Amino acid sequence: GFFLDQRENRQRVRALAAGREVLDGFCYTGGFAIAALAGGAKRVTAVESSAPALEVAKENLAANPLDASRVDFVKTDVFSELRTLRDRGARFDMVVLDPPKFAPTAAQVRNAARAYKDINLLALKLLAPGGLLASFSCSGGVGAELFQSIVAGAALDAGGDAKIIERFGAAADHPVALEFPEGEYLKGLLVLKT
Repeated sequence: GFFLDQRENRQRVRALAAGREVLDGFCYTGGFAIAALAGGAKRVTAVESSAPALEVAKENLAANPLDASRVDFVKTDVFSELRTLRDRGARFDMVVLDPPKFAPTAAQVRNAARAYKDINLLALKLLAPGGLLASFSCSGGVGAELFQSIVAGAALDAGGDAKIIERFGAAADHPVALEFPEGEYLKGLLVLKT
């Protein structure tokens, strides 16, 4: 799937990517990576554990008139790669985290919260001052308030100052039925590291 619910969020990343070194964690089929490149990112590192998804990402990139030499596709576990990059002292101007659903049900929320905190903490440590973190959760069991609390905790643990400058959700063509509030599963934050 191409996850069309992220369409407008990809456009926003594209608008913010010019001149930035971008890390796209959990890049899947390359939507955010390609959007960042189309927006003028200096370089994009796209990390994904699924070989078939990375092949589709490469095909998607090839289908666009973009400079493929400015993208590094890395097939590995994103959690491990974030640690490796941190240990190497890598720095990025923008990090996008759009992981798969960590909490399909309420029973997995505690483990999901730990995983979200881990990746956001690592991402914030990889950000240069003035860098942007676009962090998403598609776990219906993790509400917007909890997700914000998790990212705030990661920011505190990362040290330095950070602030939310924008909130993300699903595109307007993904309405939420009043009788099914769980349909509002996608939430995201744009965080500025100061």
